[in-house]
Amino acid sequence: MKKILLLCCLVAVFAFGCKGEEQKKTADLVYVNWAEGVAYTHLIKHILEKDLGYEVTITAADVAPGYAAVAKGNKDVFMECWAELHKNYLDKFQGKFEFMGDIYEGTICGLVVPDYVTIDNISELKANADKFDGRIVGIDAGAGMMKTTETIISEYDLGMELIASSGPAMTTALKKAITDKKWIVVTGWKPHWMFGRWNLKVLKQDGAKYWNQGVIKLVGRKGLSEEKPELAKFLNGFFMTDAQISSLMIDVNENDDINKAVEKWVSENEEAVKKWVANVK
Repeated sequence: MKKILLLCCLVAVFAFGCKGEEQKKTADLVYVNWAEGVAYTHLIKHILEKDLGYEVTITAADVAPGYAAVAKGNKDVFMECWAELHKNYLDKFQGKFEFMGDIYEGTICGLVVPDYVTIDNISELKANADKFDGRIVGIDAGAGMMKTTETIISEYDLGMELIASSGPAMTTALKKAITDKKWIVVTGWKPHWMFGRWNLKVLKQDGAKYWNQGVIKLVGRKGLSEEKPELAKFLNGFFMTDAQISSLMIDVNENDDINKAVEKWVSENEEAVKKWVANVK
């Protein structure tokens, strides 16, 4: 009888443990170290943990490794799919993704200068290359924007060098140039907090056009919606307006503690958060 009771207890403990594992909700997200992606990835992490009971892991990576990690099933979601710029990655890993939906509409990419720079068109860079020290300050070498900029340098015959760096390094260079009132041209995009911080302008594509308005999508690994339907549903319903993402990026940029910045934004945008959470409840 004692053996039977012991066996029953072990079965009960095992069953309870399995049930606990089944109820455990996780999300493994990979993002690029770009202003908007950093901001809304941390916001999504906060909401998933605080409101929906998830254990969330977030990992920063360059674009190519980010896509590869999701395509191989090593990560749940890639947080920064610029559909137009990243066509080569989407083609390379075709059939290995699930699109979770659009997180932002109305993206703008281009070559950006401070408003005191007295040119307005990309073609004018050539005649003024010396004022820019013959270079364009870029971001991550594998970014779609960098590949497009290389094409523009060639097609517009600019004779300038594209300097690879990172999103933060680019804004640091921009800040220093503006402080010193020097001419600088960088690869820039909206949404980005720098447009709220400084007076900037995007140079017009007065020749061949390579950049158009687009969207940012969230891309999940194949089978995610079946394995984690609640997570997929939440991400499919997560969309930010220009005002929302702009205010979030400014809060994040102005606060040394990104988690406190997100908490501040959440406290000021409770209705938006309730709406996103309600999509899965």
